[in-house]
Amino acid sequence: MIYPKSIATLIEHFQKFPSVGPKSAQRMAFYLLRMPETEVQKFAQAIIDAKANTRTCEVCFNLSSTSPCEICQSTKRDRSTICVVAETKDLIAIEKTNEYKGLYHVLQGVISPMDGIGADDIRIKELLTRLTSEEVQEVILALSPSVEGEATSLYLTKLMKPFGIKISRIAFGLPVGADLEYADEITITKAIEGRREV
Repeated sequence: MIYPKSIATLIEHFQKFPSVGPKSAQRMAFYLLRMPETEVQKFAQAIIDAKANTRTCEVCFNLSSTSPCEICQSTKRDRSTICVVAETKDLIAIEKTNEYKGLYHVLQGVISPMDGIGADDIRIKELLTRLTSEEVQEVILALSPSVEGEATSLYLTKLMKPFGIKISRIAFGLPVGADLEYADEITITKAIEGRREV
């Protein structure tokens, strides 16, 4: 079907979002067209505001409305520990647990040669600078157990060893409530490797 140019352009823009195919983009476009004019204006303003008022923290590279971000500015955070994550969404997932009280470092990606992303394309140099200038005693690597996450973790470990600080990784394995028989081999392996004494 040939859409009017304005609708076709809207669908094209929605298709640029991750994991949004042509049918999903079409559904979103038509949903937007059915919204009341005031809601569409609020939606458009929310996008403009988010883009205008979000910046990258100059210390940890988290997305925030201030720089340094609220976490880096907080006097209640444990400044001896840095948790390294790939993206801000990973930081948010950890923060939701209310368990971790240290600082963060957002790499803004992982090493992925297939996607043309090398070590110089993510925030590794800045992490190493923090290790020399701050009183860091432990770095927690909280990167996904994907091939790219594993490669990035190994690379970072090699670079950080000379600093003489504790380097740890979050445990991976079975989620609470999962059935062992449905878990894949990598998940079971990580669960066994991450076992703790009871």
